[in-house]
Amino acid sequence: MTTHPTGTWAVQQARNLTMDLSDRIDALRFLIHDRDLLFTTAFGEVFRADGLRVITTLPRTPRRQNLPPRTPGPLILSERHLALVLGEYLIHYNRHRPHQSRQQRPPDIHTQPIRDPTEPIDLRRIHRKRVVTGLISEYHHAA
Repeated sequence: MTTHPTGTWAVQQARNLTMDLSDRIDALRFLIHDRDLLFTTAFGEVFRADGLRVITTLPRTPRRQNLPPRTPGPLILSERHLALVLGEYLIHYNRHRPHQSRQQRPPDIHTQPIRDPTEPIDLRRIHRKRVVTGLISEYHHAA
């Protein structure tokens, strides 16, 4: 990741990727990218040399501001935004997400309130909290 990417930088990243993939690149058939000026002819040639077909998206493909509000998946806008989303997911994973190997309890079980399992659950007292940019919902018993 870089703050100010250039076409030359993108070409070098393409070369690094093809070297990292080495013999596994034969399993790939396409490279699809948008019309960003970073994706120069030289960028495409790196992949064409390995037998990939380079496909550019159509003009006027919707950008972030034109997408419907419930587009699946978080669109990462910057390195800071990525750190924020990953931090929020890490908290969800360790404090709330049930794990089968732990009898449906999260790793950080001490953050969970103790509830009497014989007590009936009043579904009207369950609250939903959206986390990880609204992709995941956590459900909690109201106090």
